[in-house]
Amino acid sequence: MAKASKRSLVRGNLVDHEDKIIDIRQGQFQVELLQGGTGPTLVYLHGASGHSGWSPFLDHLAQSFRIIAPVQPGVGNSTGLEHLDTLWDLIIFYEDLIHELGLETLHLCGDDYGGMVAAELAAHCPRLIPRLALTAPFGLWIDDNPTIDIFALTPSERKHLEWFNPQNEPSSNLLTQADDQISVLEQELVNTQTAQAIGKFMWPIAEHGLSKRAHRVTMPTLLIWGDSDQIIPLSYAYAFQNLLSNSELTIIEQCGHLPHLEKPGDYCSALTAFLST
Repeated sequence: MAKASKRSLVRGNLVDHEDKIIDIRQGQFQVELLQGGTGPTLVYLHGASGHSGWSPFLDHLAQSFRIIAPVQPGVGNSTGLEHLDTLWDLIIFYEDLIHELGLETLHLCGDDYGGMVAAELAAHCPRLIPRLALTAPFGLWIDDNPTIDIFALTPSERKHLEWFNPQNEPSSNLLTQADDQISVLEQELVNTQTAQAIGKFMWPIAEHGLSKRAHRVTMPTLLIWGDSDQIIPLSYAYAFQNLLSNSELTIIEQCGHLPHLEKPGDYCSALTAFLST
């Protein structure tokens, strides 16, 4: 079993949760892990923007599910990125983490980059995952309609492209620059480290042959997409739906690339209904 090396209980949300660091593979990796709620286990894999803490959508989902949200090595307080060279290494890492946590089955969800990893993990370990949910995942490539290279965007460009309405409350908070120059530099360092850790597995394009393994993804799968996604266009939603034989698609109106943040109510309702079926 995984060895817990640090933990803290955080209160003040709808559901209390733990923020802890665990050692796996004899300390080769220290993994930051958020955990809270009761019910069937739902593992959430974060996207290319990195670790955003116990977000409101996780808090709402934790009313119905036991949420486990690991932070990828190289992001946040998770270490061990130097031991991973390929996407396959990363998938094996997550398989090891699942076994270390003693999870025999789990629902799995992820957004954009996290969705790409979730789809690959589901193809590798289909018996572990009864239901899968992917929110605007990377992982496919359409020559006539390529996805945007998020690593070529400035933070401001990226945030404006990710949202249907960049002036709404969640995106405004993310776009706000700190007045303190030290805080600004610290955030820029975090952003750079996150981009390096994520880019290691998906740059220059996030196409690693999923179509060759998609026949293994036979569990019921929910695809969630914003109707105004400028990062991964709706054509990819239909491509994923055609690729995954047991999938259904929910399109959220007036929403960009981040439905779980921009329209958390619609996102949580769709996901909860799907996982509770």
